[in-house]
Amino acid sequence: MTSSYAFWLAGRQATGEDTFDVTSPWDGRLVGTVSVPTDAQVEEAVAAAHAVREEFAATPAHVRAAALDHVSRRLVERTEEFAQLISAENGKPVKWARGEVGRAVSVFRFAAEEARRFNGGEAQRLDTDAGGQGRLAFTRRFPKGVVLGIAPFNFPLNLCAHKIAPAIAAGVPIILKPAPATPLSGLIIGDLLAETELPAGSWSILPVANDKMPALVKDERLPVISFTGSEKVGYAIMDSVPRKHCTLELGGNGAAVVLADWASDADLDWAATRIATFSNYQGGQSCISVQRVIVDAAVHDRLVPRIVAAVEAQVTGDPSDPKTDVGPLVSEDAARRVESWVSEAVGAGAELLTGGERDGASYTPTVLTDLPADTTLAREEVFGPVLSIVKVNGEAEAFAAVNDSKYGLQAGVFTHDLQAAFRAHRALEVGGVIVGDVPSYRADQMPYGGAKQSGVGREGVRFAMEDYTYERVMVLTGIDL
Repeated sequence: MTSSYAFWLAGRQATGEDTFDVTSPWDGRLVGTVSVPTDAQVEEAVAAAHAVREEFAATPAHVRAAALDHVSRRLVERTEEFAQLISAENGKPVKWARGEVGRAVSVFRFAAEEARRFNGGEAQRLDTDAGGQGRLAFTRRFPKGVVLGIAPFNFPLNLCAHKIAPAIAAGVPIILKPAPATPLSGLIIGDLLAETELPAGSWSILPVANDKMPALVKDERLPVISFTGSEKVGYAIMDSVPRKHCTLELGGNGAAVVLADWASDADLDWAATRIATFSNYQGGQSCISVQRVIVDAAVHDRLVPRIVAAVEAQVTGDPSDPKTDVGPLVSEDAARRVESWVSEAVGAGAELLTGGERDGASYTPTVLTDLPADTTLAREEVFGPVLSIVKVNGEAEAFAAVNDSKYGLQAGVFTHDLQAAFRAHRALEVGGVIVGDVPSYRADQMPYGGAKQSGVGREGVRFAMEDYTYERVMVLTGIDL
């Protein structure tokens, strides 16, 4: 049974004049019908958010924290419902969808905790110079203004949570635009927010068509834009509004480095399993999935067959089956693009070790080696279940291979050498270095973002709150310290 979904306008449900259908990428069935806001309704949401700024900023911390705690608890209670919806609209295997709900539970819980302790203020004595005698500086953070949050399709619940929860925690109104391919998970967050006592206008969830976004992006009442998605779209947004504050969490082609000291059979089995799993989880549609495997020659020949075997062991098929590891991509067009990139690579001389077949929106988990450096697959983010393996000689060559990319989101380094771990942390031009594991690890409370073309700013609850606010200093005069 499918449902019709209203959108959320200034904290209340509303419907527009038009609708669009959301279908499953696995079998094409109708998952839900979504109402689209009119231009007048979008204007109403923006005006309401702009008008409630001061009231929301002054809302007591316990009110905002209680609302966030409520959403976290209700997500726990409705975990299976949310997981099934994510799987249906996104094609994500249900076991990964359940994990995504669990992460969203944590995001709202972390935000509740941060709401209680954020912005306590910092005092600084100024009598360190004679001209500052009797003066004390006191600094607090205040909202920059309404946030326009733009979320992607690959984590349709958790990345909406990463936009909404920090904004509420910091007392910043937000207008959320979920991805057109997967709007349902974001929309039903509104069901939970509507059960709270947050001020009207402090949040709206609007499934606005992409062609309507330029006007929203340029609206001066929305001075902060938080975007997660493709490099092309993200930088187009930033270029169109050079005086706005933009946080861009963009793409990557995550590298997993296996150094020579990671040499025991247990080590190599662990690395192969993690690489295979996190090259293919979410159908490879994660900006920190494993795309490049950089292996020291000392362990290369023992590791490669293990990786191929672990990839071939991934269970593909119906995402509603709890045993499925790899479901379809978000659309058949996405799978066709991956197919074309792999075909180009093989035609240019890459060796296909396994996979390389498409069936509708599904693409078999794929391993390549001898990938020419000038192929699309070597330079861009594949966003599909494909990895390539390269042999290197030594640590320095491995780190140089990681950095030979326009992207710099996260990297994984398999090593037992603590000094090598610190050298990696210093040398690798990425936002995060994961030692002893793949680049795909993310804890939702830690700073998350990249270097180079992987974006600007940081997600992660407290770090997003800082991004949505600015420091304002007050100097008290005549203070006897």
